[in-house]
Amino acid sequence: MIPQKQLKAHDIWEMMQETAQEHLPVAVSGYKSSTAMLFDVLMKAASERISIDAACRDLEETVSANSVRTLLNEQLPKAELAAQEKAMNEALAARLPAQLTRYGLEAAIDEHDEPFYGKDAELLEYTCRSRAKVGTTRFFRIITLYVMYRQMRLTVAVAFVLPTDDTVAIVQKLLARSQELKLRLDVLYLDRGFCNTAVIAHLKYVKQPAVLACTIRGKEGGTRQLCCGRKSYRTQYTFTSGLTVEMAVVATLVPGKDKKRRRKWLLFVLVGLDWQPATVYRRYRARFGIESSYRILRRVRVKTTSRNPALRFFLLGFALLLVNLWAVLRWSVARLPGPGPQRVDPLLFQFQAFVCLLRRAVEQIYGVVMSVPLPVSPKL
Repeated sequence: MIPQKQLKAHDIWEMMQETAQEHLPVAVSGYKSSTAMLFDVLMKAASERISIDAACRDLEETVSANSVRTLLNEQLPKAELAAQEKAMNEALAARLPAQLTRYGLEAAIDEHDEPFYGKDAELLEYTCRSRAKVGTTRFFRIITLYVMYRQMRLTVAVAFVLPTDDTVAIVQKLLARSQELKLRLDVLYLDRGFCNTAVIAHLKYVKQPAVLACTIRGKEGGTRQLCCGRKSYRTQYTFTSGLTVEMAVVATLVPGKDKKRRRKWLLFVLVGLDWQPATVYRRYRARFGIESSYRILRRVRVKTTSRNPALRFFLLGFALLLVNLWAVLRWSVARLPGPGPQRVDPLLFQFQAFVCLLRRAVEQIYGVVMSVPLPVSPKL
């Protein structure tokens, strides 16, 4: 028999433990608890989308959930969010393939909100206000920088957003982080939330090619006056601040509920690019890979009702780290044989397989509860 090459559950667990223990700002040394145990509980909770309490109840040889929460809250004070953000960014960049620094990349910056339902004035200082959804208008917000290289999608930087933070300052921070990692961004995609004159002016100043989705405003004037005719076109537009930009006006036909196709206009601001409207529309759609990344993120997000913003940020970053690790592993182990550029078999190592293997590795170490104590003997 020829031995088959295998990626074992223990290998995935060991890789995650090494990355987390080396970079994340959590270290425990106790009689029963340890740093490895703490991360194992988090991996168990993330892999099943359950709370820390449920994960500790399901594993036989771990400390109590109260002990885990106490350790996390002690080592993740909200006053040290900046230091924790730096450590999380180092963890996200720990396993980046060397190829990323050799080629120009497409990248996207986007925001992700976690709902907050409390009324504590001290905690409200860490939340951002937005339109109402899921029963609240207050959210803990992160903004991520996401790069695309062939079939690999990676989050390379993350920032926790305070309500006093300026959008352009966050963009500057994420672009500076990409320079630290020696990543060359050929084009940057941003959604409507980033389309303001300060961000556009900064992108022009640093000569960063970019495509920004632009909101249609006004009834007859404003950007709505560009939505005329029947075909897509390029033009110049001057904002009320006096900044003049290149604009791609894209006309699409979208079917409505009655199956009839109606014209829908899309506006894009172009910085340092001479693309035609059809190219802008086609290339900007690649940005929605970041939305897929957020959907995957929700599959490994530890459930929590903690009011500590630093702990919530840590758990979101931990989920991003898991997604990154899977993407890097898939890129290295699921390669299709043959000449030409490296390609990945999308069915060989799916995210569900990664999550299951990681969970089984943790359960093998600590054991799982196989019975429930009852006050009386059950009559089955």
